[in-house]
Amino acid sequence: MAVEVRVLDDPAAEAARLLAAAASAGGHLALTGGSSPGAAYQQAAGLSAQWEEATLWWGDERCVPPDDDRSNYGMARDALIARLDPAPTVERIRGEDGPGAGAEHYERALRAAFGDRPPIFDLLLLGLGPDGHCASLFPGTPALGVSDRWVVGVERAGQPPYVPRISLTVPALTAARETLFLVCGEEKADAVRGAFGAGGEDLPARRVAAGAAHTTVLLDHAAAGKL
Repeated sequence: MAVEVRVLDDPAAEAARLLAAAASAGGHLALTGGSSPGAAYQQAAGLSAQWEEATLWWGDERCVPPDDDRSNYGMARDALIARLDPAPTVERIRGEDGPGAGAEHYERALRAAFGDRPPIFDLLLLGLGPDGHCASLFPGTPALGVSDRWVVGVERAGQPPYVPRISLTVPALTAARETLFLVCGEEKADAVRGAFGAGGEDLPARRVAAGAAHTTVLLDHAAAGKL
């Protein structure tokens, strides 16, 4: 597993820089939810970048309306998209449609953009749950083993908030040109060791990192503490 691990004082700032660079290159970017990505989005909005050339996708979404506080899209909209003028193209997951219909709609959108090959995002941003999940692929759940679709509905989340989800599958997540994990906080240290450390565990994040073309893991010192 070829993974570059970087421990930084402010990993969100580096994530912001990489997001802005990918946007200026006219790339397809897949975003995620969470407080650390939110900090990266706020910083990225203040950088000089040509966001109007980019297309924004998401790796997963909660099945809530876009104005719900739990919405991954809603968080990115408030922290980043609403502050950009001109704005990028946005291809959000319709979480409000529910896990089944929402997953089908998103897969159709991906196929319209990328054709019959898995979606090759120029930059895929992911977080890491304390249980080792990424996107909304939780350990030991059927969604983790889906290989014949790019998008799957997840009826039961393994971590809060306990609402149904819509998630890219492992084949879709591993197709990206560049995969970036942004992980902060001491409560993630065990998951970081399991997902990215030597002799780790068969966690969802480890599967994605192992199958990706190139993976960079940005950590703060607290999250890196048990590597």
